[in-house]
Amino acid sequence: MAEATTEEKKSYDPFEPFRGMRDAYLEGFSKAMVDVVNSEGYSQATGAMLDCYLTASAPFREALEKTMLQAMQQLSLPSRQELASLAERFTNVEMRLDDLDAKLDNLAKELSAMRQTAKEGDGIQSPAGRHSPSAPRRP
Repeated sequence: MAEATTEEKKSYDPFEPFRGMRDAYLEGFSKAMVDVVNSEGYSQATGAMLDCYLTASAPFREALEKTMLQAMQQLSLPSRQELASLAERFTNVEMRLDDLDAKLDNLAKELSAMRQTAKEGDGIQSPAGRHSPSAPRRP
């Protein structure tokens, strides 16, 4: 008997109807908001507000950029433009180094091929009167 009364107390919640109303209200409200946000009029109104905001904030943004540039100069720190210039220079240096590395690799391959052919040529006896380039000439 004690178990039955505790189950009844646990199962009854006086706020359950309020939760149901809240959930139904939020679901209906969210559907209505999705319909409003996906409309053409809403997108035009939002675009107009953003244009006005960007137009109004442009002078403040420019003043802030000038102030930041002056502060960076006084603190001997590089600006964004200077860092971009350095990054571009480093990229150019890196590309040139890569090109030089490729050229050196090609030269090393050609040199090893020349040495290989020279070694193969030393093993073959030269015809009479001709000397191999590595052998000393006799007068």
